[in-house]
Amino acid sequence: MLKIISKSLLALSVVVASSCSDKLSEINENPNGIDPATANPNMVMPEVMSAAARNYLELGYGDIGGVVQHIQHDGWFDGVNHYNWGPQDWSGWYGILRNNEFLYRRAVALDYKFHQGVALTMRSFLYGTITDLWGDAPYTEGVRGDESDALLKPKFDSQEVIYKGVIQDLKAASALFATGDNTGYIAGYDVYYNGNAQQWQKFANTLLLRYYMRVSAKMPAEAKAGIESIYSSGVYMKSPTDDAVMNYIGATSANSWPGATAFDQEQSNFRRKKPAEALVTSLLKTEDPRLKVWLAPVHVQWVADPTLPTAVDQFIRKDGVIQQGVKYLTDVVLNAEKKKGHKFTRHFNPTLYTGTLNTSEYVGVPAGLIQPDYFNNNPTPGQTVQNQHVSQLSDVYRGSSGGLLKARLASSAEAAFILAEAALKGWSVGSAESHYNNGIKNSLETWGVGGQYATFITKPGVAFNNTLAQVIEQKWIASWTAATEAWFDYRRTGLPSLKAGEASAEPVLPLRFIYGDNEMNFNASNIDQAINLLEATPHSKLRGKNSQWSKPWIVQGTGKPW
Repeated sequence: MLKIISKSLLALSVVVASSCSDKLSEINENPNGIDPATANPNMVMPEVMSAAARNYLELGYGDIGGVVQHIQHDGWFDGVNHYNWGPQDWSGWYGILRNNEFLYRRAVALDYKFHQGVALTMRSFLYGTITDLWGDAPYTEGVRGDESDALLKPKFDSQEVIYKGVIQDLKAASALFATGDNTGYIAGYDVYYNGNAQQWQKFANTLLLRYYMRVSAKMPAEAKAGIESIYSSGVYMKSPTDDAVMNYIGATSANSWPGATAFDQEQSNFRRKKPAEALVTSLLKTEDPRLKVWLAPVHVQWVADPTLPTAVDQFIRKDGVIQQGVKYLTDVVLNAEKKKGHKFTRHFNPTLYTGTLNTSEYVGVPAGLIQPDYFNNNPTPGQTVQNQHVSQLSDVYRGSSGGLLKARLASSAEAAFILAEAALKGWSVGSAESHYNNGIKNSLETWGVGGQYATFITKPGVAFNNTLAQVIEQKWIASWTAATEAWFDYRRTGLPSLKAGEASAEPVLPLRFIYGDNEMNFNASNIDQAINLLEATPHSKLRGKNSQWSKPWIVQGTGKPW
């Protein structure tokens, strides 16, 4: 793109020069434009960082949240619940990388070590996410189209090459941050850490923990040595104050939490997103204090009543009194009434009713239902009114900014669980139990319920039992709204043992994104080579190797996850 723009400008300058006086010795420059040769790298950082954070959150709070069964949708649910995905374009990710490459080049030209470290860290985060999602991808020739026409159709590098490059860049970034030199930084332009090089080094090293563990089945010696080295350094995220997060400012819909009701008067995006049964079940069985932070009780709870002369109440009850003619109320009305202390129920006779009803105060939607909007005998299937017999997300997720509404790129909880897993492998990183406990403690503190840690950690099912299944389950829970990591953990371990639902396109969970049409149409020879390196499975079917159920290099030969 840069090369095309440069050629266009050159052609325009020739036309202008040939039509003007021979005495014209210089061309006027736009006084409002920015000369790339003198641009300040601080001005580029916020866009790179905020765009990366928004993209990452939208993955973990969207389709991938459905894959790992944190959420389900009861409207427009085919992608989230059933994994019926089409080709997915990565141009948004590479657009961020182009800006980031410009940031890096300017930082090198000015010898700004801090900005170089930021650019290398973000490059690693972005390329790491791309290869995690799709598989092989343009890397060594990526975002270099301004250098030559040949690079407008870049080759695809293997996942092995990309992961090794990510690790090397993160090591280089960590060394730059270790100098503490943030020369050239202007306060307010770093939306994660406000120019704190020490915090950035913790971020870079925590990403190293992530990617060493990611490749541990394919590169075990390198992964072991790398994680042991990071642990020995002591420089990684250890408390929620270290987390790499971006706050939402809420000024516009683009700068607000996805689905914020301030920008969605009908609240359809908020209502559509429901907690998944798998997550709710896990939270309920251990009386997890995060449950009430993330989720709301059902508006109308089912009550078993053997004395009821009919199978189910036709109308709802308010404080036990039947509301004649009222089958349902809107979310707005129910919320207002419940805040006044009123309780709404419907009764059913368990002897006469032939179906199954969930009578819990918190109810999640099972994965992959054919018609999730009918679940739990909803009297209002469709999208006009919420399902009053299923939990919604808590009211905090109706908001647009502030408080708990943060995009989280990496966390101290994640770092602790990675170290717990490493310790279970027998690596020299300290006590698995200590790291596991810290992971839970950090997550509880993140969500404002840290005061309940001492009680929670002793509960059956929570108290450490020295198994990988338990570590991964708690890591899965802690990845709420950042479910991308939970998907990649599942892919390499098969844990938690999630099952696809009855209407899912295939009876197993997907493993990757499908390469997009842009690459298929405009970079065919290179993408064909990448597709041929994918491993087709019995579930790949009509799409062949370029399927969400084909195995990329990172899990080929591992027997995981299915």
